[in-house]
Amino acid sequence: MHFRFLAIVFGALLVAAGALAQTNSLVDGTKPVPVIPQLSAESRGDIYMARKMYREAIDTFREGPAGDPVLLNKIGIAYHQLLQLDNARKSYEQALRLKPDYVEAMNNIGTIYYAKKSYRRALTWYSRALKLAPQESRSAPIYMNLGTAYFARKKYQETTKAYEHAMALDPDVFERHGNFGVMLEERTVEERAKYHLYVAKLYAKDGRNELALQYLRKALEEGLKDKKKLDQEPEFAKLRDTPEFKELMATEQRVL
Repeated sequence: MHFRFLAIVFGALLVAAGALAQTNSLVDGTKPVPVIPQLSAESRGDIYMARKMYREAIDTFREGPAGDPVLLNKIGIAYHQLLQLDNARKSYEQALRLKPDYVEAMNNIGTIYYAKKSYRRALTWYSRALKLAPQESRSAPIYMNLGTAYFARKKYQETTKAYEHAMALDPDVFERHGNFGVMLEERTVEERAKYHLYVAKLYAKDGRNELALQYLRKALEEGLKDKKKLDQEPEFAKLRDTPEFKELMATEQRVL
């Protein structure tokens, strides 16, 4: 008990000495040494994620509270980037058990099933997440994921509807990349030419001609067939008379 009291007093003296040193430095005209706060396990883990050091991120996130669903979800994302899909799914499920309405974890479980080409299950999880998600910009990636899963199942009408909803919530949803904070966006598709044509049509309908042409060029570079039919697509009606569209149609694209 006496030792503990001495320790408290000693600590107080150190604090007082630090304050006095800072005061003296202000008096003699020098700048005080800034106090650097200790970063949390989550913040340090986020730094590792940004550097793509996923194993280090996992170890660092685990230094935080064991029952934190946000950390478990982020551990899942780190495993996901390492393509350890089963470990990723287990972490997402643990997060969801701790927080049953965790929309981000639901979405991320959907991306696991999408990666395994279990598109029906992916759609189930995306739909479950959207039932709880607020209709605002941060829900747009879930609608985009939903549309991508429909696209994989060749349900193109549902694809268009989901993508349009995503763009209504966030007009730049297709331009955001590398968002590994708490929710994954699924951008892996097999028919990339057709996918980029879909996005081009969405931008054309929205009057964003520059982006429409950009995605149309991507579609052609990826081997889009029946180039002549593009002239008949109703979504490109306002683009047909522009010099950029005419040049794109006249130029033989090099297939990548």
